[in-house]
Amino acid sequence: MNLKDMFKTVDTVLVIDWPTKEVPEILTLAGFHVVVRGGPGPEGYSAYELNSGEVVVRHVGRPPERADVIYSYRPVSELPETIATAKALQARTIWTQSGLSAAGVKDPKGCWVPGEELRLARNLVQSAGLNYVTEPYIGDVVRELRVSR
Repeated sequence: MNLKDMFKTVDTVLVIDWPTKEVPEILTLAGFHVVVRGGPGPEGYSAYELNSGEVVVRHVGRPPERADVIYSYRPVSELPETIATAKALQARTIWTQSGLSAAGVKDPKGCWVPGEELRLARNLVQSAGLNYVTEPYIGDVVRELRVSR
């Protein structure tokens, strides 16, 4: 899958947790409608929006009506819930990030996943009829998009 092409059809991204604020902020700066599920409760949703060139956060208390991409920085054990959310929001793609480097060390841009875990996750997402992306770091892809626009 060509990620730059994929983003050409993306309007809304639901972000479920993140390694750093850069993830929702760079998506917002790139022109996407970004909603973040940041709390454990059912109303823990905030919209990230541009206001005079600055990213501002507004509590919205609910998920978007639909999303094209679900970005998740959550354990693989939560993938069934993420898939259910993607289906409910008519998303086409789930993009997960582990936060680990290839050495297994915490890294906010890390995307490494152990082979068997990656295979199981990919099978689970694809069997639900969704695209699955785990690398590269979403911020790097979106940064390139901003430069080429």
